[in-house]
Amino acid sequence: MIECPPKIRKEDFDKALRLSFNAAVAEAVDEINRQYLYWTDVKYRAASADVSPQELWACVKLSRMFSRILEIGPYRFKFYATDTMQQMCHEFDMSLGGYLGTQSFIPDADKNRYLVNSNMEEAIASSKMEGASTTRRLAKEMLRKSISPRNRGEQMIHNNYETIRYILDHRQDKFTKEALLHIHRLMTYKTLEDSSDEGRFRTDNNVVVEDGITHETIHTPPDCTQVEGLIEAICGLFNDDDFNGVFVHPIIKGVIIHFLIAFIHPFVDGNGRTARAVFYWYMLRRGYWLTEYLSISLIIGRSKRKYEKAYLYTECDDNDLGYFIAYHLHAISQAYGALRKYIQRKIDERQQTSDIFRLGNINARQAQIIKWYNDTPDISFSVKEIKVRMNVSYPTAKGDLDRLVELGYVDVVAVNRVKRMYIRSKRFEELLR
Repeated sequence: MIECPPKIRKEDFDKALRLSFNAAVAEAVDEINRQYLYWTDVKYRAASADVSPQELWACVKLSRMFSRILEIGPYRFKFYATDTMQQMCHEFDMSLGGYLGTQSFIPDADKNRYLVNSNMEEAIASSKMEGASTTRRLAKEMLRKSISPRNRGEQMIHNNYETIRYILDHRQDKFTKEALLHIHRLMTYKTLEDSSDEGRFRTDNNVVVEDGITHETIHTPPDCTQVEGLIEAICGLFNDDDFNGVFVHPIIKGVIIHFLIAFIHPFVDGNGRTARAVFYWYMLRRGYWLTEYLSISLIIGRSKRKYEKAYLYTECDDNDLGYFIAYHLHAISQAYGALRKYIQRKIDERQQTSDIFRLGNINARQAQIIKWYNDTPDISFSVKEIKVRMNVSYPTAKGDLDRLVELGYVDVVAVNRVKRMYIRSKRFEELLR
C-alpha cells in the first residue's frame, strides 16, 4: 500500500516560504523536482540538520503550487512542468519529429524492415504487460509467418500488432468515441470472457484495479454512468490544440491522455493496452513520426512497478500528474536510446553483407535474405514471411525469392498442394564463396 504524503497546513507553507530563500533547501528542492520524487523518497532526505523531512516536503509542495489545472468532468487534475520535463520535450522535438524527418539516423533502404520489427516489439511488450504468456521468439515467429494465434496470449499479441498497423493507416483521423471503441474492439478480439464486451464501455462498477502482488484494490474507477461523458472530454482534449486557454507541450498532453484513459478505465478489460495505443496514435498525429519505430511498452514492461507507482503517486498526492509525466518522459527517452543502439547494431551487421553485393545482380533485400540463410542454415521462408519481414508487397517478396532460386542460392520445396517454402540450396556455400 502506498503511504500518503502528510497534509500541509497554512503555517507549514508560511515556514516553507521563508525556507525557500535558504540556498541548501532551494538546491534540495530543485533536485527533488528534477526527478519528481514522491513523499516516500523525500522523507529520508534532509536539506540541512535544522530542516525536517516534513518541512522539506512543504517546500517541495510550495514549488509545485504553480501547477496547471485540468478538469475532466467532476475530476480535477494538476501538473507542474519542471525545467527537466521541458528540456526533455525539446530534445524529443529535435529527435522524434521536426526537421529530422529528412535527416533520420535510420537508413532509408531499411526503414520498412525496422518499422515492422519495432511494431512487433511494441505489440509483444504491451501484451505481455497485461498477462500474455508466450516467449518473444514464438510471438515474433507467429507474426512473421502469419500463423493463426493458438492461445489467448498469442491472440492478444496478434490483436495488438493489428491495432498498431490500423493506427498507422489512420493516424490523421479525428479521435472520437467510436474510434476508441473500434481500437478496443481490435485490441480485445477473442480475448475477453464475454465477446460482447469487445468495443463496448463497461456497464457496471465491478471493475477495479488491484495490486498484482497483494490483490488489494488500489484504484476504483469513476462510476460507469460517467464514462461516456469523460471520454467525450478526452476526445476534445485529443483533437483541440487549446488546453484551458494555455499551451501545453504535445508530448505532455499525450501522456496526460494516456493517464486519463487508464484512470477512467472505460472497459471491462484491455484498458492499459488501449491507453498505450491511444498515446501512440496521438504522438503520430502530432507529427512525432519516429514514434512508430519506438517500443515504449518494452521499456515500461521492464519497469512495470515504477509505471504502476506513477499512477498511485498521482492519485495519492491530490491528482498531481507530474509523477506520471516524469516517468513516461524517461520511458520515451530510454526507448529512443534503445532504438539508436538497435539501428547502429543493424548498420554494423549490414557492413557484413557488403561482400554479398559483389555477387552482382541482387538488390539490398535479396542480400539481406542471403545473409539470413548464411547465419541460420536451417531457416526456411514463405513468401508471406518475407512480405512481413521486409514490409513489401506479396509480388515483390515473391520476386525477390524467385530471383534467388534462379541464381541458385535457394530451393523451393512443397509443404502441401498449396504451400511452398524457400530453403537454402545445396550449392549455397559454393556460390557464396
